[in-house]
Amino acid sequence: MDFPAVNIAALADLLKPSEEGSDDEDKPVSAAARLGPGAIGPAAGVQAKQKEAETKKKPSKDIWDADEVPEGSQYDDVDDPRPQPEYDIIMKQAVTTEDMYLQLGNKTPSTVCCEDMVIKINLPDTKLADVDLDVTDKFLDCRTPKYKLGLHLPHPVDGKNGKAQWISDKEMLVVTCKMVREYDFLHS
Repeated sequence: MDFPAVNIAALADLLKPSEEGSDDEDKPVSAAARLGPGAIGPAAGVQAKQKEAETKKKPSKDIWDADEVPEGSQYDDVDDPRPQPEYDIIMKQAVTTEDMYLQLGNKTPSTVCCEDMVIKINLPDTKLADVDLDVTDKFLDCRTPKYKLGLHLPHPVDGKNGKAQWISDKEMLVVTCKMVREYDFLHS
């Protein structure tokens, strides 16, 4: 938990006794007696200067910054009556015989060592021509005339280099994407 220097200084002033040599009994003896609950924290002038600095950073007339809008919110349709299809998210790992039998690699059975994310979407009574799929780094959007799936992915993926496969006998769409994580080089 970070405390700004102004708050720490205000707390120190609150706790230390006054250094002024005052003999008057009506005046408070310490800084703690002079301050009330509303006096803790930065002064109102400091807060006003901080707000002015924040407003000066925004020269555009945008209502929101790009980082304030969650990715995939453009797909949220509250009035869309289509149901969400059933889906499964499966983590996939490339395991060699050295990993299995000799345990020479540093791979574990956890999802930390997985390279790919496989999303299986059940789309009954749907044809491949009716499926509209869009995959970004953190969001998957799958729409058909009967179903709509807007899925925030648990890990960032490479949305440009994925693979989608339609299994017609099961009426299932299988989307495979390579996961992109900061420390993947440790588990290869």
